Amino acid sequence: MLAELGRPDVRGADDEDFHRGRFEDYLARPDTLALVAAVRGGVVGFIDLEFRQRLNFREEQAWVPDLVVAESSRSRGAGKALLAEALGRARARGCWSLTLESASWRTRAHAFYEREGMSNSAASFTKLLVDMEWPPKPR
Repeated sequence: MLAELGRPDVRGADDEDFHRGRFEDYLARPDTLALVAAVRGGVVGFIDLEFRQRLNFREEQAWVPDLVVAESSRSRGAGKALLAEALGRARARGCWSLTLESASWRTRAHAFYEREGMSNSAASFTKLLVDMEWPPKPR
């Protein structure tokens, strides 16, 4: 599903086992969680959430590195449900805010986030340290 956001598609790659292990390690961390939305037994959405310390706040900040809903399942409530669950988990943990990043070209997603009460509060800048295409091409 992350490939739909323009991330590398590692399914069937020579190092697929490496990526599976990395995902399992991620899930084992006490400061992360991953949730899925399923319809009729098939996964249609995914969100992961990290809880991080910021130097100028007592409480943790919740950060969403990835929120994706399959193209064929968008606008049916999966994204809303995933975001609501992440917000509930962040509140239960005592976080002071929940933030996420979204590629600048994902304007439909930005409209969704604003409908859900989020504000566009920052710009994100990237400097690649490896040779790869960036930003990813929209899918």
